[in-house]
Amino acid sequence: MNSKKSSTTDALKWTGTQLQVLDQRVLPEEIRYDNYHDAQGVTEAITSMRVRGAPAIGIAAAYGVVLSVMVHYSENNPNWQQQVKEDIKQLSDSRPTAVNLFWALETMQKTLDAEKGNPIAILETLARKIHSDDIAANHKMGELGAQLLTEAKGVMTHCNAGALATGGYGTALGVIRSAYQQGLRKIYAGETRPWLQGARLTVWELAQEGIASTLIADSAAAWLMKSGAIDWIIVGADRIAANGDVANKIGTYSLSVLAKQHGVKVMVVAPTSTIDWAMTHGEQIEIEQRQAKELLNECYLNDDSLVDAWNPVFDVTPAHLISAIITERGVVLNPAEQNGVRCLQ
Repeated sequence: MNSKKSSTTDALKWTGTQLQVLDQRVLPEEIRYDNYHDAQGVTEAITSMRVRGAPAIGIAAAYGVVLSVMVHYSENNPNWQQQVKEDIKQLSDSRPTAVNLFWALETMQKTLDAEKGNPIAILETLARKIHSDDIAANHKMGELGAQLLTEAKGVMTHCNAGALATGGYGTALGVIRSAYQQGLRKIYAGETRPWLQGARLTVWELAQEGIASTLIADSAAAWLMKSGAIDWIIVGADRIAANGDVANKIGTYSLSVLAKQHGVKVMVVAPTSTIDWAMTHGEQIEIEQRQAKELLNECYLNDDSLVDAWNPVFDVTPAHLISAIITERGVVLNPAEQNGVRCLQ
């Protein structure tokens, strides 16, 4: 693994025989790892949001493929490859929006198809590389993004795009960490309903590293911008279309619209594995809808209820509302004016 790591708790730990997943649903009250020995378990960990964040989901899925091969591979089992492919299909169905998931599975599948002998060792090495490459990319993005924040009075982030959502260090929080080392001190986090990733995860993660932050209600963001306390909104991404449109946690689009009104810039930080080159614009991105029960009080969860809930997990921010996209390959300023992110291909 790359020697550069965040001091925060790891979202994923690979032991060589099992994947340990930090259950992020119970943070910050409890630090609990669940152990998985097969692809079905990893699929459930992703679906249930024990593991979350596009890069971390991709890494977990890669290890899930390794576990699948460990379970099914045998010289006496002529059907093991088909069984692994079925597990890969199950993993791919776990979350529809995070493109890193499909990128990681495709990478693992190509290597699996090319391997004629026992594939366990080479697939485990590849999964470890996907993990360590993500950490290295996060540090590079942190350095590049921090260069744009040298004059910033303050920043705000949304959801959690830190070490908990990646292999380590983080995308949006990686930039904030690097900028903090250079003197940035005003850091705000939106609570990020309905799962409260900002309130439960982001401020906790920063505190683990000794970085002070200020939590605000999502609905206070406009007033914060009007106060002049921040210069940038900094977020991660679950999928980026070729034209620079960005799918991220629900609420990102509204923050970007508010930022335009108040002269605040928007920075998106994500590895190039998050770019879906096959999608020309954001309207093609499938937006995951989660269950209404995540929003509704229990009294409304019955067949006779007149109350329903609309629960999209992500929204799409058009490129013209984005000031900079940061990747490990470089920075795209004003992507709507630069033919999207195609210069990174």
